[in-house]
Amino acid sequence: LKLAKYYMQQRGIPEENLVRLSTVTNERCSRDEYTAKIRQPVRTFLSKRGANHGIRCLVSMYGIPLAIDALPADKKPSSPTPATPGAPMDDRAAVDSELALVLTADYTLASWLPNPYYLGFQQQPTTLKRDEVLMVSRLDGPDPNTVYRIIDDALATEKTGLQGRAYFDARWLAPPKEQQLSGYPLYDASLHHAADKMEKSGRMPVRMDQRGELFQPGDCPQAALYCGWYSLSHYVDAFTWVRGAIGYHIASGECTTLKRPESQVWCKRMLERGIAATIGPVNEPYVQAFPLPELFFPLLTEGYLSLGETYLITLPFLSWQMVLIGDPLYQPFQPTHR
Repeated sequence: LKLAKYYMQQRGIPEENLVRLSTVTNERCSRDEYTAKIRQPVRTFLSKRGANHGIRCLVSMYGIPLAIDALPADKKPSSPTPATPGAPMDDRAAVDSELALVLTADYTLASWLPNPYYLGFQQQPTTLKRDEVLMVSRLDGPDPNTVYRIIDDALATEKTGLQGRAYFDARWLAPPKEQQLSGYPLYDASLHHAADKMEKSGRMPVRMDQRGELFQPGDCPQAALYCGWYSLSHYVDAFTWVRGAIGYHIASGECTTLKRPESQVWCKRMLERGIAATIGPVNEPYVQAFPLPELFFPLLTEGYLSLGETYLITLPFLSWQMVLIGDPLYQPFQPTHR
């Protein structure tokens, strides 16, 4: 509550927008605990404000569980049906990804649900309605001081603009443009495309690494933006993060914990080392659940959208595993043309 009130004061958010929850203190909760202690109180809060509640974004604070565990065997549907053909079957989820659907009355928990705001799904129908989807971001980290720093860094960086270098770490050479790709090759190629777009924007110097090895200690001074892969749950301390830095590592378990001291997952370690915003999954997400780098970074650096808005329109799936950590109002760049 103290952290929430500090954030609200810094951002001028009115007192009546504070939602108080009494829930488990663990990073993971059961589906019943999520429904009773988080989902229902938030739904009640929004319903009391009426149909025109005016809330477009929820911010989950330090202390709110990170992930929802799988349903017990006796509560699983006998014949679960995925929302989309070929979707992975998993009823575990990030708390924040479910909170995005807190206005949605009923939906399947069997698998991911296509995000109706995702730019890649604009030409196909989705089961979710846009007016029932909220932006969700998280102000969280290994300790309260990290959260204070995230808040302060976002506000300070907005005054100066995010300055530094952009680093992209692919594993393979850029493929021919006409080649049809999916899975890992698609995301590796997307790192190349992101680097190309960032270079053309002229926002900051860009380094594109296409060797099989990851960046190594000392390789990435003045790191402002980063995206790369694949060092599973093992952060490589290659970066000197500038104030307000944003980045994410494409791997399967990089936000499984923010609290366990011994953990080397990328989200936790990047926050400990000074990054202001990051993205990661609480369980196996499959690579196609990550925001495409070629969408996320160019849209963010154009300067028209906040961090939360950029994440919303580049995130493929909801009721799934992904988490955004950072101030959703953070706008580190200003448009070059107004």
